[in-house]
Amino acid sequence: MVDENIENIENLNEDLSTVIAEMEKKCKQAPDNVVAFHHLGLVYMKAGRIDDAIKALERSIEIDDQANQPMINLGAIYFGQGNLDKAQELNEMAIRVQPDTSAQAHANLGLIWQQRNEMDKAIAAYEKALQYDPKLSTAWMNLTSVLTMKGDDERALKAAQKATELEPDSALAQNNLAVALFFGGDYGTSKNHMEKARELGYSVDPQFVAALEEKLG
Repeated sequence: MVDENIENIENLNEDLSTVIAEMEKKCKQAPDNVVAFHHLGLVYMKAGRIDDAIKALERSIEIDDQANQPMINLGAIYFGQGNLDKAQELNEMAIRVQPDTSAQAHANLGLIWQQRNEMDKAIAAYEKALQYDPKLSTAWMNLTSVLTMKGDDERALKAAQKATELEPDSALAQNNLAVALFFGGDYGTSKNHMEKARELGYSVDPQFVAALEEKLG
């Protein structure tokens, strides 16, 4: 559960303590600045100060109850803590207030339904996310995994191909494509993508490797 704002925070090169001090100062100077509190929450997340991140993101939502990104990021925290009910509530809220920018929230709901082993609901959520943002590669990857588990090999292969098209250097996307190709009977191409996944640092399942080697003779 990640949005572009978190990715920007992840790329910070400055000392986090300095950034936090600057953001805290800004929030004190502008106590109704929704963006400042949102960014402070993201920096707290980066620093591992989760309780402080929750408070900052909650303040951001309190200032503007139409701000869906703080809702999505707060939901990510609760998802990470295993509080699926709260994570679901926040992502559904984000969808209600800003339906046109809700792709990530739908994708997050997909993850929540996966955790609950509600695979049909997960598929529906991922597909909804992709209606809003067809380039959301993580949704394609997760959709691939669920479709593979459901035994829907044809759709899984299409989703896997789309994910690798969007992110060819994603180890997970390459591994998912290898698995989808395996179940589609294309063992040679499957091996190529499995090796690519390994090159990118993915720990390929030894049982999958053995099954592929057996098919290749």
